[in-house]
Amino acid sequence: MKKIKIAVNGYGVIGKRVADAIMLQPDMELMGVSDIASDWRIRIANLKEIPVYAHGCEANDRMVEAGIDVAGTLDELLKQVDLVVDCAPRTFGAQNSEHYRRAGVKFIVQGGEKHVVTGHSFVAEANYESALGRDATRVVSCNTSSIVRTLTALKRAGLLKNARGTLLRRATDPWESHLDGIMNTLVPEKEIPSHQGPDAKCVDPELDVITTAVKVPETISHLHYWTVRINRPTSKEEVLNAFRTSTRISFIRYSDGLSANNAVKELMLDLGRPHGDMYEVAIWEDMLKVEGDELYYGCLVDNQAIVIPENVDAIRALMGVEPRAENSIKTTNKVLFIHPEFFLKPYLV
Repeated sequence: MKKIKIAVNGYGVIGKRVADAIMLQPDMELMGVSDIASDWRIRIANLKEIPVYAHGCEANDRMVEAGIDVAGTLDELLKQVDLVVDCAPRTFGAQNSEHYRRAGVKFIVQGGEKHVVTGHSFVAEANYESALGRDATRVVSCNTSSIVRTLTALKRAGLLKNARGTLLRRATDPWESHLDGIMNTLVPEKEIPSHQGPDAKCVDPELDVITTAVKVPETISHLHYWTVRINRPTSKEEVLNAFRTSTRISFIRYSDGLSANNAVKELMLDLGRPHGDMYEVAIWEDMLKVEGDELYYGCLVDNQAIVIPENVDAIRALMGVEPRAENSIKTTNKVLFIHPEFFLKPYLV
């Protein structure tokens, strides 16, 4: 089987995870990673024997001076690949997109970029087929990915009329909490709706969803509270079964002692997940309630991990090597040990 040759540009929080996931896929080959950094983060790529490329000549000089083993520049890397996953910081992906187009390479950008950069926004369970053979797509943000996954499951079951969510957003990524973030305060997003609801409509324009968001002084994950108007009589069990149609939604329970995000993070570490990552959306089963025509639930979103399987599936879609979403998702899930039940022994890493 001919493998898809891939570059990852930006070896930070998302980039390093995407690179690791690509190296595990049976149909993909990581040709190298590119960055401008010359500190401990890029040294890890050297230790893993991943070819490291400098974003440009100045970055190359800094890397060489720092003792980094450099294989070449980004331009040289792009000549070797079919597709590049851009994981650079917000707005840099848009700048880099013109570089990729000139090189004639398909590309993926992340949710920090605008929809207009690619003209397509991606969540595998919602619109995989619409990305088939495209030159580019945008994997939406962690929060938007979770919104689309959960609401799509309800929509498939014919339960979704509209949804209103409040998002408690982590302040910064854990590794840089000493550099950025907030303490002893809460910061609401100025605009209502917050950007996540309209962003979800870039994936599925039919969704009637409005979000509000508050930045909170923690770094582990995001917490969502949802009120969903349902369009026919239903039961809690039917709602749970609707969520079970997604292989990337898992249930957690207060009765298991999983009453806060730090406990769920510890569970991921105990399960042997790389970085303690949770690729699934975790919904509290024993919090979920159906009252009349309204559904209430809360869920956790791992800001560092949820988009990793989405990037892998987006690669297959753009390259057109797997025309069916369910087949790509099944492969990705198997390799990354993604499963809707955390306590099944076969899914221990």
